[in-house]
Amino acid sequence: MTFSGSYRQGEVEFLLRRLPQDGFVDVAEKEALIQSGQRHYSQMLSPESKPSERYMALFDEACRANNARMARDCLRLAQLIAARPRHRLAIVSLARAGTPVGVVVARLLRELFGRDAVHYSVSIVRDRGIDAAALRHILAHGHQADGIVFLDGWTGKGVIARELAASIEVFNVRHGTHIDAGLHVLSDLAGAAACAASCDDYLIPSSILNATVSGLVSRTVMSEDMRADDFHGCVFYEQFTEVDRSQAFADELVGLATSLALAQSGALPRAEPIDAAAARERSQTYIGQAMRRYGVADVNLVKPGIGEATRVLLRRVPRLVVLRDPGAAEVAHLAVLAEEKRVPVEIDPHLPYHAVSLIRSASDG
Repeated sequence: MTFSGSYRQGEVEFLLRRLPQDGFVDVAEKEALIQSGQRHYSQMLSPESKPSERYMALFDEACRANNARMARDCLRLAQLIAARPRHRLAIVSLARAGTPVGVVVARLLRELFGRDAVHYSVSIVRDRGIDAAALRHILAHGHQADGIVFLDGWTGKGVIARELAASIEVFNVRHGTHIDAGLHVLSDLAGAAACAASCDDYLIPSSILNATVSGLVSRTVMSEDMRADDFHGCVFYEQFTEVDRSQAFADELVGLATSLALAQSGALPRAEPIDAAAARERSQTYIGQAMRRYGVADVNLVKPGIGEATRVLLRRVPRLVVLRDPGAAEVAHLAVLAEEKRVPVEIDPHLPYHAVSLIRSASDG
């Protein structure tokens, strides 16, 4: 059965199977199992904890500094999506970084552009692909293939964009469909998205929290008892309700985007083309340099950009955080997390991103 998490009914349908809050694996054990090849990361969840007051103060500051830009970029994506053929739209966000963006963009499509847009949030897993059962569900509920639009928060190295393209190609062949695998994001650091509002590494506020800004839903997981027609799974952290910001965050972004649209006197800001090729070259060049500089053999251990660097500190075993400017407001939360988790910080003023995190290799001991 689908559910809306902590969002209002109609804001999103999570096409995920709710799992019990047991069987968690602590972060260190999870990392060892992943890197030894004994288990895939999608088979394990580590428990989340309530953010500290100090960290929530940083989130509030990130919202004050960056919500206006995020709202503008959501408006740009909505503008571009609204130009598509006038089929009923299925906004399919990739859980869970894409979920807050999907909630906002779907509302803007309905409220500002008059489009019939339903928002689903589905799981995609590196090396495993998108949840095919979820796609079948969407098609079975009256959506045409060319009305499906995939949405995420950002690209890091472009892994998920490529995973999406590969798995949709397989799905189309198996089901005789013609779904467009193009990914829409706010910030395309890797130059891998089909459509993006920018290629800048800026602080997207929702990137620095976990469940409490994503409908109280965990990272998605492919549980061992999953059958072919089951959705991928998740945990619903109902116990965090009193500190949840999911709905309030989305409401504020919609309000900001609506005000921006009204200020344009009916003429919405034109979405400027971005230089995806330059972003792609920047990404590939830096990743190669970082792997050589830090002696990293596995590209999956290098996580560029604020969003990916934050994820490492929240749910992996970090080896190092690299910051371009430790005094920049965009990385204040990373400095706090690094201090709390006793992760070394290196300063590199030539870094092409605000931040990069390296995951500790199991061979490092």
